[in-house]
Amino acid sequence: MRRWLPGWISWPQLDVPLLLGLFVLIGAGLCVLYSASGGDIDTVYRQGARVALGLVVLLVLSQVPPHILRIWTPWLYAFGLVLLFATWVFGTGRSTSRWLDLGVFRFQPSEIMKLAVPMMMAWYLHPRRLPPNLGSLLAAAVILGIPALLIARQPDLGTALLVAASGLFVLFLAGLQWRLILGMAGLAAAAAPALWFVMHDYQRQRVLTFLDPESDPLGSGWNIIQSKIAVGSGGLLGKGWMNGTQSRLEFIPERHTDFILAVFSEEFGLVGVLLLFALYLFIVGRSLHIASLASSTYGRLLAGSLSLTFFVYLLVNAGMVSGLLPVVGVPLPLVSFGGTSIVTLLAGFGILMSLHGHRNFIR
Repeated sequence: MRRWLPGWISWPQLDVPLLLGLFVLIGAGLCVLYSASGGDIDTVYRQGARVALGLVVLLVLSQVPPHILRIWTPWLYAFGLVLLFATWVFGTGRSTSRWLDLGVFRFQPSEIMKLAVPMMMAWYLHPRRLPPNLGSLLAAAVILGIPALLIARQPDLGTALLVAASGLFVLFLAGLQWRLILGMAGLAAAAAPALWFVMHDYQRQRVLTFLDPESDPLGSGWNIIQSKIAVGSGGLLGKGWMNGTQSRLEFIPERHTDFILAVFSEEFGLVGVLLLFALYLFIVGRSLHIASLASSTYGRLLAGSLSLTFFVYLLVNAGMVSGLLPVVGVPLPLVSFGGTSIVTLLAGFGILMSLHGHRNFIR
C-alpha cells in the first residue's frame, strides 16, 4: 500500500493509547447525548457523522510530517483571517455574525483559529532564540491579538478567550520569564474593570447572573440554577442512564450542548464524573507526553499548546456548569453536540499524532 502513496507519507502514524482514549470519550459522549436529547437517535446519527468526518481529518493530518505543517502554517493563518473578515459582511447567527453559510453547510471561522493561532505562534518562535525577547513578544502579541479581537467583535468572547489562551500557552512553553507573566497578569487584572464598558448587554448580564443567579431565578439565572440542581441531585452514584429527572422534564436548558455535563452528573453521579475527568486527564497527560518527545521547537510548542488548550475547554465548561465561572458558551469537548468544534478538536489530535509519529524522522 505504501508504494501507492506520496513519498512523505508513512502509513500509519497513530498513537494507539491516545486514540483509544479518544474513542472511549467519544463513545461515552454519544451515550449521554442520546439521553440528553430525549432518546432522539437522529441527533446521535448527526453527531456520529461529524465525528466520522473529524476522524478522517485526524487520520489525514497524522500522516503529514511536521515540516509540511510548518510550511503551510502561515497560509492557514492568513486564510483564517480572511474568513474572520468575511464574517463582517456575510456572517449569520442569532444576534451575532459568527457563522459563514455556504449553502450546503455552515461553519464558524473562529474554530480554524484555535489551530492556526498556536501553529503560527510556534512557527514564528521556532527559528528564534528562546526565551523570546521584547521584539519577539511584540510580534507574537500582534499574531495573537488580531484574530482574538476579530472573534470578540462577532461577538464571541468565549472563543476569543480560548484562542488567546492557546497563543499564551505557546509563549509560556517558550520559556517566558515569570516576572513578565506576573506583570501581564497584573495589567490584565487592572484593565478588567474597563472591559465592563465595552461588553455587550448580554455579556454584562452573564457576569451579574454569575455573581447572583438567584436575583432572577426564572430569567437569566434559570440556566445555572437548574444546572446546579441537576449536578447535586445525582449524588454519589447518580440516577442511572436515561433516568435523570432534570433533563427528562426539560428543566436543563441547552442540555445536549453547553450543559450536557449537568445531564451526565445527574445520571452517573460523582463517581461517574470523576471517571470522566480521569479520562480527560489521561488524554491531556498523553498529549503532554507527546509534546515532551517532539523533535523540534515548533513541535514542542504546538503540541504543548494544543494539549493545555484542550484542558482549558474542560476546565471552563465544568466551572460554567457548576456555577464557578460565568456562562460563556464553551461546550464539553468531544461530548457536547456540535460540528465545527468536534472536527477542529480531532484535527488538533491529528497534528499531535503527526508530531509523535514523525519524531524520529530526519528530513
